[in-house]
Amino acid sequence: MRAAALFLLLALLPASALSEPIGGPPRPVEREAINIGVSSREIAIAPDFAGTDVTVFGSLENVDPYLLAIGAYDIVVSLEGPRDFVTVRKKDRVMGVWINRHAVTFERMPESLSMASTKVIADIGAPLELYTHNVGLPRVRVVPSTFSGRAEELAEFRDAFLGLKEKARLYQTNPGGVSFVSSSLFQANIHIPADIPNGTHTIRAVVFKTGQYIAEKELSLHVQKTGIEQMITRAAEEDPLYYGIFAVFLAALTGWTASVMFRRD
Repeated sequence: MRAAALFLLLALLPASALSEPIGGPPRPVEREAINIGVSSREIAIAPDFAGTDVTVFGSLENVDPYLLAIGAYDIVVSLEGPRDFVTVRKKDRVMGVWINRHAVTFERMPESLSMASTKVIADIGAPLELYTHNVGLPRVRVVPSTFSGRAEELAEFRDAFLGLKEKARLYQTNPGGVSFVSSSLFQANIHIPADIPNGTHTIRAVVFKTGQYIAEKELSLHVQKTGIEQMITRAAEEDPLYYGIFAVFLAALTGWTASVMFRRD
């Protein structure tokens, strides 16, 4: 009787249970991962370009269904422009004349930065966690290359730099711009401003779980100006001397033509 009961129990067990030794090591838990894609990897900027939106699609893998259902996963998707040195100057009044007296040069700052997130970025994680992984406009890393003043003065230059970028809408956020379209698929709407710089941009998606950084993914997006605007930009970058001479000649010609047309006899 005991042998028959044992045979029946073994027959009901799945094959996977028979292939693994009892008391063996547990299977490793797969870590969450994120994948993203965009409909177009190139954007052509015409002279009448007034800005547009780019939709980024993505998916989460190996997520906890319960944590996903209660909204424990948060995603931040950003579009970061080319990096360059940026100089911020401060004017002071000297003998009744406003002149530039102080300047700070920040190293390799993104020329543009647009972010979309599932909710307000400050509510996604602790300030240190966000700063460590460079997430959020107020926590963008600003490292001066030349500065000899006090720390509070450096903060003033940093805040002025961020304020100018936000006023020009080159640095912007969109809370709620990332939404889940299914259990693990999401989409993000990233705004491209009218003054977006030319060059290679980076789309970066970062996922958090209960306020902790989990994973991220990046891909490139190329922005290319077209038409007469591209010709002028290329001339200014590749032949600045001839471009300057032509600009002075064109200004003088325009002034002379206007004086002839509106001259009083």
